Amino acid sequence: MKVRMMAALALLLASPRTRAAVEGRAVEYQEGGTVLEGYLARDPTGPAKKPGILIVHDWTGVGPYVKGRAEQLAAMGFVAFAADIYGKGVRPRDPKEAAATAGKYRSDRKLMRARAAAGLAELRKQPDVIGSEVVAIGYCFGGTTVLELARSGADVAGVVSFHGGLDSPTPADGKNIRARVLAFHGADDPFVTEAQVKAFEEELRAAGVDWQLVKYGGAVHSFTIPDAGNDNSKGAAYNASADRRSWKAMQDFLAELFAAGAK
Repeated sequence: MKVRMMAALALLLASPRTRAAVEGRAVEYQEGGTVLEGYLARDPTGPAKKPGILIVHDWTGVGPYVKGRAEQLAAMGFVAFAADIYGKGVRPRDPKEAAATAGKYRSDRKLMRARAAAGLAELRKQPDVIGSEVVAIGYCFGGTTVLELARSGADVAGVVSFHGGLDSPTPADGKNIRARVLAFHGADDPFVTEAQVKAFEEELRAAGVDWQLVKYGGAVHSFTIPDAGNDNSKGAAYNASADRRSWKAMQDFLAELFAAGAK
């Protein structure tokens, strides 16, 4: 096991492969009676077994943005799977529709967890994934989702939330978290209140979780998403420096996880 972990670390720290070498394809799977369609990205070169990254989309569903992130991670030496929380063909067309669709899962955390768990299971089915070396990351709605996955007690090495919602309707579930937690937050995000940030900190502290919360000054919601525009007054906007810094911090987090044995 130690050899595997060190191999994973070497993969992470090596020069990234070119995106041209990455293969991506749609993957159909199910949760209950619902058909889902995620996106799997991998580089067929290199070691036969690689660490896995589960990625959960923002409120727009599985689209170009999350697929691009999956390909970035695949180029770094991971097998990346962008899970589908909404269902095959359910892709909101505008913010109003996205808010309504995401709201269904925010108000039903059991269903949100079940969909995330189905994605995790699909990732672990991949023959080139080292099942004990899996991390879940998410963006906005996806950040909320991976935190809920952690609160369900899922066996993952770590979870990373990029500008996700931090609130929990059942804070006591923090005691179920087995993963290390890293949350990136826009310090000026109007959609995540200071009370929610404080409650999140208290939840993880009380549960004895190994956690980090990184705040970026001048950043609001959606700071890693270029399509969010650049007007902070709207509450959601891209911030190039916060995007760059959070990605680098995530890489450092992954390197530390795998060097430590992914536990």
